Amino acid sequence: MAFSGQPRWWILGAALVAVLCTGAGAIDIFLEWHVAFDTTAEPLTLDQPVITINGMFPGPLINATTNDFVNVNVYNDLDEPLLFTWNGIQQRLNSWQDGVSGTNCPILPGTNWTYVFQTKDQIGTFFYFPSINFQKAAGGYGAIRVNNRVVVNVPFPKPETEYDLLIGDWYYDSYKLIRSAMNDPVVAYQAVPDTILMNGKGPYGHPLSISYESFNVTKGKTYRFRLSNVGNTFSLNFRIQNHSMVIVETEGSYTNQITVDSLDVHVGQSYSVLVTADQDEADYYMVATPKMFSVTDSSSLVGIGVLHYSNSLTQVGGPLPAGPDPFDWNFTVIQARSIRWNLTTGAARPNPQGTFNVSNVSLAQTFVLQNSVAEIQGSARYVVNNISYYTLNTPLKLADYFRNGSGIYQLDEYPTRSVNKDAAYGVSVVSGIHKGWLEIVFKNNLDVMDSWHLDGFGFYVVGFGLGDWDEGARAGYNLYDPVVRSTTQVYAGGWTAVYAFLDNPGMWNLRSQQLRNWYLGEELYIRVHDPDPNPAKEQPPPDNLLLCGIFGESGAPIGSPAPAPWSLW
Repeated sequence: MAFSGQPRWWILGAALVAVLCTGAGAIDIFLEWHVAFDTTAEPLTLDQPVITINGMFPGPLINATTNDFVNVNVYNDLDEPLLFTWNGIQQRLNSWQDGVSGTNCPILPGTNWTYVFQTKDQIGTFFYFPSINFQKAAGGYGAIRVNNRVVVNVPFPKPETEYDLLIGDWYYDSYKLIRSAMNDPVVAYQAVPDTILMNGKGPYGHPLSISYESFNVTKGKTYRFRLSNVGNTFSLNFRIQNHSMVIVETEGSYTNQITVDSLDVHVGQSYSVLVTADQDEADYYMVATPKMFSVTDSSSLVGIGVLHYSNSLTQVGGPLPAGPDPFDWNFTVIQARSIRWNLTTGAARPNPQGTFNVSNVSLAQTFVLQNSVAEIQGSARYVVNNISYYTLNTPLKLADYFRNGSGIYQLDEYPTRSVNKDAAYGVSVVSGIHKGWLEIVFKNNLDVMDSWHLDGFGFYVVGFGLGDWDEGARAGYNLYDPVVRSTTQVYAGGWTAVYAFLDNPGMWNLRSQQLRNWYLGEELYIRVHDPDPNPAKEQPPPDNLLLCGIFGESGAPIGSPAPAPWSLW
């Protein structure tokens, strides 16, 4: 949203943010991040490495406005390579800045590299996190806000203030220990996180918690909470004792405003909700509990924070607010289907979101992607259409640019609709037709929730269902006002269908947001290429491009054996 009267400069943590005019109201934002392990940031009384940025966990807020340029100079003070990805930022014409293993060489220990990306034609609530080496399980994440330009109205009154709330599951053990266990088929599929954090703090009242999260409100005022599930495994139901929430935005799309008592936020998803402090002046519980998992109020897997009224004299207490049955499929699907695009409001541009619709599109491609688990060469792996992604030392984007992929990957060998082959490793790269409409059907063959994300695009979530999908399911799609977002849940034993308009050339990661699934191979890349020099093509490589693999001194030979799952570089 627009912050009238607020200066367009600020300091995030210890990093000075400088701004320079770049035309059309956009500015350059400069950030300097020092990424390190910091035991003083531990959320619990346990000895475990926590990844901090400028000593902060979670990391600093990136506070930008539509079309701004964000420059992030990352100093890697860890003992292993590092990459950051910008969950939901579309990187228009610039997958060079995407920060995943298929597009970027890692930032090596003791070195630094500067990301430069633009919040082109976007608004909304997003977050960033480290994308390789299972590091997300150790922190390193933080919130991203992309505010409206002043010429675009926000479809609700300006709230008293905005709060960022990052919720997610957390392991008691070191992420390196969890990572090393991922090779064991028995352990990998059964490892369950131990607790739920809110903004990097443990549950209120838990004996291991060093502190808990609390937000101050004033009776009668309305607040915007920007809520993201930054966890590894669990979809979470979030609720505030005695308070309702009005959903107004999700991942860059303004929604029809609906009032809910609780909200399911799946791994990798973000929302904005409005909360009015309309209760007696007291303290109230804020609670996040797992979906598809049984817990009690005393369980460590209940995230608990506090909503504190400014004049409260009553400490929070009593039973926690009850949420929906975590196994109630009807509740979660009905809520998901009720989250729809607001067709009448503008967003990044003044014209209504409803100017863009999918009611009469012609599909150019359909991918049906089925996940499952398999043992490959004795290792636990997640597979998509029986292929487990093989992470190379040479990023696909480098190979694509310098060699047209030759010798690194074979385009379109990946089966986009078939699973009639034995599970195997593969370098999964498929062609996406530039400016064509792609239908992706995610079929979840597991007995737990999954969550899928596509870098570079927002997609239209047109349908959910249980059981198998076939073309007849299209008759039940919502093609009138499906919400546009970049991460969607896929229910256990079910399917989710999305439409994406492939107007953004580049090499784009399509992945499970479940950290274990992604780490063990549940991903692929979509290569969207436009051979026509007009209109404008994807941006050329940045001047500070890092080289590695066959293009650097440390490159492994082409055709080297599949790496151990935890050895990404």
